[in-house]
Amino acid sequence: MSIKRSLLSVPFRFCNMALIFFLLIGINAFAADPEVSDSEEAVKAGESLFNANCKTCHKLDQKFTGPALRGVSDRREIAWIQAFVKNSQKVIQEGDPVANELFAEFNNTVMPAHPFLSDEDVMNLLSYIEFGGKEEAVAPGAAGEGAQAGAAAGGVPSEYLTVILAVLVLVLLLILIVLGLIVSVLSKYLNKQPLDDDDKEFINQKTDFKKVLKSDAFVIIITALVVALVAKTAIDGLFSVGVQQGYAPTQPIAFSHELHAGQKEIECQYCHTGVEIGRSANIPSPNICMNCHMHIQNVGGKEGVSPEIQKIYDAVDNDQPIEWVRVHNLPDLAYFNHSQHVKVGEIECQTCHGPIEEMEVVRQHSALTMGWCIDCHRQTEIKTAGNEYYDKLVQLHSASKDALKVKDIGGLECAKCHY
Repeated sequence: MSIKRSLLSVPFRFCNMALIFFLLIGINAFAADPEVSDSEEAVKAGESLFNANCKTCHKLDQKFTGPALRGVSDRREIAWIQAFVKNSQKVIQEGDPVANELFAEFNNTVMPAHPFLSDEDVMNLLSYIEFGGKEEAVAPGAAGEGAQAGAAAGGVPSEYLTVILAVLVLVLLLILIVLGLIVSVLSKYLNKQPLDDDDKEFINQKTDFKKVLKSDAFVIIITALVVALVAKTAIDGLFSVGVQQGYAPTQPIAFSHELHAGQKEIECQYCHTGVEIGRSANIPSPNICMNCHMHIQNVGGKEGVSPEIQKIYDAVDNDQPIEWVRVHNLPDLAYFNHSQHVKVGEIECQTCHGPIEEMEVVRQHSALTMGWCIDCHRQTEIKTAGNEYYDKLVQLHSASKDALKVKDIGGLECAKCHY
């Protein structure tokens, strides 16, 4: 019986081993990291998450404030990435060697926690990190170059008129010099010819400059030139009233857009929160500054904080607003809505404000005059794709050979800006 039982037990043992083997395979399959999707929807969703939460400190293909992110799903397990993104300090405090090594490598810079991100959000974020951001970057403000060119076409700047006048005066002097040389050569030639006394006297006569200066023609010419210059100066002065192009006031805190918007690539909308939802772009309050500086600037305390950063701490501690000096001023009689241009019209900030990401001190780049705005409305095409609001207008405008522009939808009506 024992032999039979032994023989009968072999198949059962084999079945048990096979069952255990397949269970292990199944467990490993379920425990394997989920695959990072390369779908367009996931990449687009991840891009929005990256721009809102990661772009300030990270780049995809190079070190920045934090490490380069491309390929992180190959270097780390998905579960580790999800835990680290949601609360990096918790992973570090648990003694994870990789997390502590990263923390030390980047000067103990604290990465803000993102507990509001779901696992699906992190997977979308990884989709963008691995498969997005590879298209050629568009130079800032490129979308607004057409509008800038159109605005410039509205008239000749005063500086150009001055140069033109100077060139005309120089050309006139050259003509006078050439005529004087011609007269001198002809006089020498005619003096060698057999002429009567009257002709020789006429040829050799000297110019009496006193009589020329006192002549009516000279007085009229000089008077006309003086009147023209005075009139031009007065007109230029009248046209420049209220125009602050180039205005760059000293601010209470030396905030550098070149550092924040340029090097750090912080989106304008992060600080100017009203630009897509209201008329005003909003000047950021100190708490927006502290969103970054409480993590990035001197994590261990306030020792060593720069004097300019200390002013932000003081404003927060004393519950006092920072008294920024307004740079761009429009007259009260003019209405301008940021959200209409930025959100609806998809106009880049650089179209009006110039290369703001290159400015150490902010200055008014454009004239912001009525003529400048009107020229922009004449030249700027309406972005109608995917917006049903414009379908009827596009249909009505289809007979025209030109693209639908702002001027075609009432952009030149007085009441649009002067209500």
